[in-house]
Amino acid sequence: MRHPYSYLVPFEDFPGEIEVWNRSGRLVYKVASLPLHETTPLGGVPLGPRDFSWQATAPATLIWVEALDEGNPRKKVTPRDRVMGIDVAALQPDAQPSEWFKTEERFAGIEWGERGDLALVWDYVRDQQRRRGYFFDSKQPGASMRRVWDLSVQERYKNPGRPVMRMLPSGHSAMVEDGSDIFLEGEGASPEGNRPFLDRFDVSTLQSTRLFHCDEKSLESFAALLAADGSKFLTRHETPTDPPNYFIRTASGGDTAFTHFPNHVPQLAGIKKELVKYQRPDGVGLSMTLYLPPDYKPGERRPAVMWAYPFEFTSAALASQVAGSPNTFTEIRGPSQLFFLLDGYVILENAAMPVVGDPETMNNTYIEQIVADAKAAIDKAAEMGVIDPNRVGVGGHSYGAFMTANLLAHSDLFRAGIARSGAYNRTLTPFTFQSERRTLWEAPDVYLKMSPFMYADKLKAPILLIHGEADNNSGTFPIQSDRMYRAIKGNGGSVRYVTLPEEAHGYTARESIEHVLWEMLTWFDRYVKNAAPASATANAAGH
Repeated sequence: MRHPYSYLVPFEDFPGEIEVWNRSGRLVYKVASLPLHETTPLGGVPLGPRDFSWQATAPATLIWVEALDEGNPRKKVTPRDRVMGIDVAALQPDAQPSEWFKTEERFAGIEWGERGDLALVWDYVRDQQRRRGYFFDSKQPGASMRRVWDLSVQERYKNPGRPVMRMLPSGHSAMVEDGSDIFLEGEGASPEGNRPFLDRFDVSTLQSTRLFHCDEKSLESFAALLAADGSKFLTRHETPTDPPNYFIRTASGGDTAFTHFPNHVPQLAGIKKELVKYQRPDGVGLSMTLYLPPDYKPGERRPAVMWAYPFEFTSAALASQVAGSPNTFTEIRGPSQLFFLLDGYVILENAAMPVVGDPETMNNTYIEQIVADAKAAIDKAAEMGVIDPNRVGVGGHSYGAFMTANLLAHSDLFRAGIARSGAYNRTLTPFTFQSERRTLWEAPDVYLKMSPFMYADKLKAPILLIHGEADNNSGTFPIQSDRMYRAIKGNGGSVRYVTLPEEAHGYTARESIEHVLWEMLTWFDRYVKNAAPASATANAAGH
């Protein structure tokens, strides 16, 4: 790494010399002199060699990628990248790197087969948000690649899974190969939730054979191969009441318990949960995990907490796909919102908050869509008779905190909110944020409309802001919460602001976690569980 350094980019974008040294520190091969990358296009890649790696199955073959579109994703260029390689163990004085292959779209990764005769190459189609996989003969650089998969990056139900890897003696990971087959493991998303699987996949015929598929009443996922031909493997099994344990299974269906970890939290055994599916008015399918507290009795309408995080989708069909599983073992870790269950609340966990539309413009209707998402979740839980719709609080972390502030500013669905480590003024993140591709200067109205800071005078429901003083996320500097607090307070709203010394974007210290839990429980007990009638005006609670 060399000067000039920069305050605009992280250190990996500083100027540098890329060199291969031997173990005694002698220069073997100079790859490139890289400049300061301060002008890389938004959403693009730097010019020159990048993404350096060693070929997993060769003694000393260096691989890297170079852009053919000046690193600019907006340029209509095909091919977009090329992959280069050189064997630094057999260098001749005039040795030059060779081109291995080109990718039509942006290179997105490579996985090597353990025998050295196969590679799986990925590229990414930005405009369509698609990920494509190709098989490539790594012993024949320059040979054509065969496309195998072409799926939306948001596709869950048709996801083929990822290759099963093993560690080679060299320390590199490579795909397990058995004859012409590799193995694929996946989450197995379905309308009933995740059902993990293990497949044998023939790279010559592109046909797969299922070796294992989780049942509908548990969550059991592949952990490791115990036989090279896939006849024996290790799985991790759990249910809502059975803690995770490992089993040795065979492709023919036999199983043997490998571990016997007991349930160390029997106090949580009474918690009930189920996957609930519903729709918002425009027909987009939604889902959430509904948790009922241990002391819940049928027919009761309890206060509720909705905890969520927005995601963007290019189509209603993709947005409607179910994520997660209702069959996970119930555990509560860190400053989890699930602690509200032990205080008598119903939890609407991971309530789906899709924002659907064209990747370039979907945020034009961000506010309208998240309000519709939230109302649909509350309406469904109220229809089920398990929540009091007049006593619901909303919370989230990071982009979920941003969502929380917007829901309080633009709807009257919630009595109070908890926003942790969020960003509230999008003019402070002017060069895109989350999935927004436009800059502030290209879409000023969207940046202002999506900023709850601009609606601080409308935000009257009590909100608790929590932020780590050493937040390391470039989009959520603590000034975001500091200024949001001052804006709400200055407009007469109900707000409390808590800062956590030495904490980053997530919180780790025991003292911090206990503090956050106390703040969260106290806040919602006051403003949600024991809230005054909805027509009453809440008292300010600023500190």
